Amino acid sequence: MAVLEASDWPAGAKSYMHARSRGDGSVALQHGTSNSHFADGQNDNDRLHEPSFHGLRVPCAAIGALFAGVDGTTIVLASLVGATGYQFLISGAPWNLHFHIGAGVAAALLYLLIGRSSGFYQVAEIFSSGRRSVSGLLWQWLISCLLLSLLAFLFRIGIEFSRGSIICFFVVALGCLLASRRLMKMSLSWALRKGRVQGRRVVLIGWRDELAAISQADMLCHFGLSEVARIALPNGGDWSLAISKRLLASLDEALLTARDQGAEEIVLALSWNDTRSIELIRERLRCSPLPVQLLPDQMVRYLIENPAFTVNHSLSIEIQRMPLSKFEQFAKRALDVVGASAALLFFLPVLLVTALAIKFDSPGPVLFRQRRSGFNAKRFLIFKFRTMTVMENDAIVSQATRHDPRVTSLGRVLRATSIDELPQLFNVLLGDMSLIGPRPHAVAHDDQYGKILADYAYRHHVKPGITGWAQVHGCRGNTSEVGLMRKRLDMDLWYISNRNLGLDVMILFRTFAEVLRHRNAY
Repeated sequence: MAVLEASDWPAGAKSYMHARSRGDGSVALQHGTSNSHFADGQNDNDRLHEPSFHGLRVPCAAIGALFAGVDGTTIVLASLVGATGYQFLISGAPWNLHFHIGAGVAAALLYLLIGRSSGFYQVAEIFSSGRRSVSGLLWQWLISCLLLSLLAFLFRIGIEFSRGSIICFFVVALGCLLASRRLMKMSLSWALRKGRVQGRRVVLIGWRDELAAISQADMLCHFGLSEVARIALPNGGDWSLAISKRLLASLDEALLTARDQGAEEIVLALSWNDTRSIELIRERLRCSPLPVQLLPDQMVRYLIENPAFTVNHSLSIEIQRMPLSKFEQFAKRALDVVGASAALLFFLPVLLVTALAIKFDSPGPVLFRQRRSGFNAKRFLIFKFRTMTVMENDAIVSQATRHDPRVTSLGRVLRATSIDELPQLFNVLLGDMSLIGPRPHAVAHDDQYGKILADYAYRHHVKPGITGWAQVHGCRGNTSEVGLMRKRLDMDLWYISNRNLGLDVMILFRTFAEVLRHRNAY
């Protein structure tokens, strides 16, 4: 079904499976090559990096667009070559360049629209066998030619074209499409052998029997995915208390691996009949903002690969989507970059004066840096103007209180006016934070409240913000009481569920009014 057989899988792209039993019946398998090395700072997990390839790598998601672009260009060029060849070599009559270019463009659009609607440019179809690919191409071009002829008849422009030149165009284009498709597949085979094709980075989780039936080549060629690790869950179907605990521990390990390895998605390889396991695993993975996809199990894959059935070859189920779509991510990031850049230029004099004032007011650095949890609970260093005489960044961090003796005299002014938060504009430009989002708390406080409030982890489904829905409603200051944190968390979760660009702009304007009120700012 795939272009490459197992023996063709590139030696440079082959990775061995590093298996490590955790003593609980589950196994973490991670990929590496002979030159893989252990990641720095990793302790008992002993995770291995994925294979590293040098040079340009083509995203698997872009291959369909690349093939479509080549096909469209081939058809337009074939319209010119076919018409030119017929007019100069056979008829000798003058010809209308613009009409033939228009015919080529119209044919290309029809061909691409039919291909898109039929899934001709999906990853699984591109990697399918040569016979299947040729058959699809022939039918697609035949339908395009018939539709183009119908359009010419309906718009009464057929008289502008020579029948001979049109037939020549159809034949030349068909030959060029077959040749270009063959050439593109040969190039794709070469890129695979050289390890130059990169799918979406995923962590694969599933039962041992399902994992054993899925190779890396299957993941890449059928679904456009590159696995950075696979986690084998313990004893599928056994629902004893001990096994259930080990299953949950394995899922927590998978989430940690996904975060450390920079995975873009979590993929499940489970039996579709095991609805109880699917629901339990889905519920456990809700705390992660990564999309979760359920692959076809062995029985479904049998139906997919059986020529007696007509099924989408890349059939899979998305059981959890990304918190934001690609367009929403782009729009929010654009607002962050433009807004943060404009704010830095506007507040540049304030930043410079504040830095000098802190330097002369008390000994110590100008900036206070502390580890916080960002999107998907990834750690980053937050920047603030120093307002205290201490620089706490340990397992225990004491929250500021009213009349806190640790706050300097200048620090009280900076905190009351929120000027101390302005350096976080750099965090926004670095991509660690957003202008609008749940406020990031110290890692020690995340650990504390994550154990008390079951839905606390959902705050990490979006980037933290300089200001947010909770802050414009007065939820600022000390959260030493669980009730105060519960109120702030409810506000944050409401924002995550209802966020949009208009809401972000409204929060920005309301923030200016909130700063002037000095409510709970100390």
